[in-house]
Amino acid sequence: MLADEPTGNLDSRNGEAVMQLLRDLHREGATICMVTHDPRYAAYADRQVRLFDGRIVDEDTLVDLAERRALAR
Repeated sequence: MLADEPTGNLDSRNGEAVMQLLRDLHREGATICMVTHDPRYAAYADRQVRLFDGRIVDEDTLVDLAERRALAR
């Protein structure tokens, strides 16, 4: 599934509801590619790819993110 800013025009309550739906779909086996500028929603992802001027500048996996969070504490 491709989701381009699926929460872009929603209030926070409905944005969370959409993210829960996407999470449930992923748990059922769906692959989801989501574009967002909101770090709250990016945190739902198992993998994050950041772009700048059309180029990949950073790529994190869930393991990398967990390690970074643990170090930051």
